[in-house]
Amino acid sequence: MTPEEVGQRVVALLAPVDVTASVSGGQGYARPTVDVPLASWRDAVRAARDDAELGCDFFDWLSAVDELAGGFDVVVHLWSTRHRHGLLLRTRVPRETPTVDSVVDLYPGAAWHERETHEMFGLAFTGHAGLRPLLLPPGFEGHPLRKEFVLASRVAKPWPGAKEPGESEAGGGRRPIRPPGVPAPGEWGIVPTPGGAAGAGEGPRGGAPARPARERPPRPAPGERPARPPRERPTPPPSSSAPPPAEPTEGGAG
Repeated sequence: MTPEEVGQRVVALLAPVDVTASVSGGQGYARPTVDVPLASWRDAVRAARDDAELGCDFFDWLSAVDELAGGFDVVVHLWSTRHRHGLLLRTRVPRETPTVDSVVDLYPGAAWHERETHEMFGLAFTGHAGLRPLLLPPGFEGHPLRKEFVLASRVAKPWPGAKEPGESEAGGGRRPIRPPGVPAPGEWGIVPTPGGAAGAGEGPRGGAPARPARERPPRPAPGERPARPPRERPTPPPSSSAPPPAEPTEGGAG
């Protein structure tokens, strides 16, 4: 079956539910992509598995995409080992109530993927009894793959060298510039830390105090540089013109 035929087959199986079928990019790796309502999520996954023409008997992966105000897109990729075609099923989960039905009973291999998606995006999978922490350390707050979660890139530990023009700590009059998207120390994560001693260029929230600038002597102008002393070359040892001593002969002197 072509990707278009796979998508239309899913649409026919779920009728009269409002389903939209399309084909992803990727040329030879293109996949039929079917958008289904949230209430029909499990029905779509079950139909892809049980239908003889689709025969998607292999679970590949499941994840989510943060669409900000639009909510979250939950995506699952299934594969047919008999017919050698794949299928992407996608549904939209509202941000206010990020809950979707689990498909672990249909594909046991989805258990790990749903745990990861729950931990990284904060989605709840109804019917999954083992949504325990999987990758993050105990007590971690927030969901790192949500777009409102600001990562701590280059903030938790300052880099000793220059990252951007004017950021060298060796001196200079320019204000340190943080890379785009990197907040000041104390402003990343989901709960900003209280304001403290403000570091150089770090705003009112503060964070780690700035390192003191290293004092370097001013560089002289090109015309004021002292001349280098002439390099002294080593004097070669004097050559000896005296004849070499005579070798003694057997029997002594005559």
